[in-house]
Amino acid sequence: MNPPAAAPVGRPELIRSYVAIGDSITEGMEDDSGPGGEYRGFADRLADHLGTLSPDFRYANLGVRGRRMKHIFGEQLEQTLAWKPDLVTVLGGGNDVLRPKGDLDELAETFEWGVRQLRDAGIRVVILAGHDTGWIPVLRLYRGRIAVFSMHMRAVAERTGTEIVDLWALNALNDPRAWSDDRLHPNGAGHQIVAARVADLLGHPMGPTEIWADPWATPPQQLPRILRRREGRRWARQYLVPWLRRRALGRSSGDGLQARRPVLDYLHDEETREQLRKQLREVGADTHYNDYSADDTPPTSSPSGTKGPEPLR
Repeated sequence: MNPPAAAPVGRPELIRSYVAIGDSITEGMEDDSGPGGEYRGFADRLADHLGTLSPDFRYANLGVRGRRMKHIFGEQLEQTLAWKPDLVTVLGGGNDVLRPKGDLDELAETFEWGVRQLRDAGIRVVILAGHDTGWIPVLRLYRGRIAVFSMHMRAVAERTGTEIVDLWALNALNDPRAWSDDRLHPNGAGHQIVAARVADLLGHPMGPTEIWADPWATPPQQLPRILRRREGRRWARQYLVPWLRRRALGRSSGDGLQARRPVLDYLHDEETREQLRKQLREVGADTHYNDYSADDTPPTSSPSGTKGPEPLR
């Protein structure tokens, strides 16, 4: 069984290479905090953090908006297996789940097959399960399907011994301040919450647990009903109608797009890597990670993130 909430887990392993596979959230959509307003996202944020712990850290992000399970566990999986990185995060299935006629059981079988390919290759995998859309008008209609597929993901994690971050259990993501105007993608704050939760599960925290468990100093502001309705109509015109039109035409927002970081390459240039080596030697890289002592802040498991058992064969 998965460990109980707040149970200590083992000493973290140093991660020297990381590949993120998935769709638009992995791509980093709506987190425009990158250079020149480019997308960044939870995967880039996590890579930036892990890159401070290993001078020769390498990173690739194969996520592209609109990609479905057949792409994620197709060409993305094939490329990832060829690289054999230390870590892979998998966030996908949303574009399949939002198609009402899609068979969730068949989708889960494909998901488990893909995760097993990665695990059998000796790769450390973190699954990211779906977030709760119950607070979002229109999207709340898909809440049941998202919940069912998220339970499938937890079952896959249990059977394969895979670590999982359950975005549904992250209360901070049930706050509108974590989401962009399109209500489909986290904004910079939301992506940071996800990145920090994954980092904590890996045993390399970005800081205290409050940065992902309780990041808001005040409750969210509740707009009057008339303003909520007006905002809902604006959202439908700007985002929902174009989305439905693409679905009707069999098109995707990601048609013709390529991954932002399609090659597993060094995160830093040689000069930066040498500076980082020097800094890590000075602070004692074997005992400290970003000024957080591995002895003082052991990685923990909670309902929003668990380490899996030994996989069933």
